Amino acid sequence: MIKCHLSRLMGERKLKISDVARDTGLHRNTITLLYQETANRIDLEAVDELCKYFQIPISELFEYVEDNNA
Repeated sequence: MIKCHLSRLMGERKLKISDVARDTGLHRNTITLLYQETANRIDLEAVDELCKYFQIPISELFEYVEDNNA
């Protein structure tokens, strides 16, 4: 499974969902789904915007974690 670290990144910087949405131009629902780790798919442009915004490589935003339920 893919783990999204957006909530941690935002927490470290004391950012709200509305702050990230306003600053990146991404839709609030996109940010919310990633923040809550409930997104099923994401646009690569959104990933690009988030990586630029936080000035991080994609590996700091997403992580592959082996799913032991399979």
